[in-house]
Amino acid sequence: MPNPTAAMLVIGDEILSGRTRDANMHFLAKALTGHGIELCECRVVRDDQNSIVAAVRALSEGFDHLFTSGGIGPTHDDITADAIAAAFGVPIDIRDDARAVLKAFYDGRGVEATPERLRMARIPEGATLIDNPISAAPGFSLNNVHVMAGVPAIFEAMVASVLPTITGGTPLLSQSLRVDLPEATIAGPLAGLAERFPDLSIGSYPFNMNGAFGANIVIRGHDGARLSAAMIELAGLFPGATG
Repeated sequence: MPNPTAAMLVIGDEILSGRTRDANMHFLAKALTGHGIELCECRVVRDDQNSIVAAVRALSEGFDHLFTSGGIGPTHDDITADAIAAAFGVPIDIRDDARAVLKAFYDGRGVEATPERLRMARIPEGATLIDNPISAAPGFSLNNVHVMAGVPAIFEAMVASVLPTITGGTPLLSQSLRVDLPEATIAGPLAGLAERFPDLSIGSYPFNMNGAFGANIVIRGHDGARLSAAMIELAGLFPGATG
């Protein structure tokens, strides 16, 4: 049975403008790989409700899970929750359980739970809260969409909260070999190896070091025995290569 699939939707003008460098996709990809879920696609959209709605509908229909990051804070441009509600045609409002979580957090710090802060308690109807142990404001899951904050530390904590609730598959195994030859030289033998091991993913990642060209060959798959067999054959193709 194939592993579940996933997509990621990164939301925010600050990403597209280059002001902020996204770190969440790298973290999510590694976390999903370890959980046996294949991250197949990532999109970045601006803070525009129509754009978010269209992307959410397409990605949630195309994959088993959709993870979003960004746009669930207290300011006017945090429109992700509203867009998710619109994508699924459900109402959104401040929810008692989310309000209680936020109020307890602010009361414990002697901070007023202002309307702006309670804006983060607006949750689409039917959603399940995602715990946020860092700043309390929850994410949420609705159908197969998991909505999380954009701040990397909070995003990572939310991923840790939601992943145990999702059924994964077989973790992806990976091995690599460094070959100090140009890609054009190794392309033919690699193509033959890929034909003999169609159940594995074989990638070539070139580098230039001190003027010399080479490539790191990475083989990925779910069957350890097949992966080992492919690596043995790969090493035989390029004697002297290093792991």
